[in-house]
Amino acid sequence: MELPPQCHIDFPDKNNLMHFNITISPDEGFWKGASYTFVFNVAALYPHEAPKVKCETKIYHPNIDMQGNVCLNILREDWKPVLSISSVVYGLLYLFLEPNPGDPLNHEAAEVLRNNRGEFGRIVARTLRGGAVAGHAFPKLVA
Repeated sequence: MELPPQCHIDFPDKNNLMHFNITISPDEGFWKGASYTFVFNVAALYPHEAPKVKCETKIYHPNIDMQGNVCLNILREDWKPVLSISSVVYGLLYLFLEPNPGDPLNHEAAEVLRNNRGEFGRIVARTLRGGAVAGHAFPKLVA
């Protein structure tokens, strides 16, 4: 599988290649400098069924909720058997470059991004340093 340089794959169970982690370390955008781990569970019906993907690292993002659910159209209605795991990884990477406030899971983050991009950037920076937002504490991911 071809992965971009910002991504790393890990197989926690070497006997189960259908379950793996992809860590994404964005090199630009709001989340630059931090790393986020996504857990992939590939169904037996793959490629006819999209993999299940969850973000294990708490993040303030319009398209990822506080439980780690990811809103990416190719993981839902736009999935096609011609798509690959690499397609999903590139889709996730794109969410870090261009978050989509028009299709949110975290409605508060989407509203802030839509209304005040500068304030959104300040909130993300606070969360990356381990701050709290709206009663949610975030892990310290950058110095």
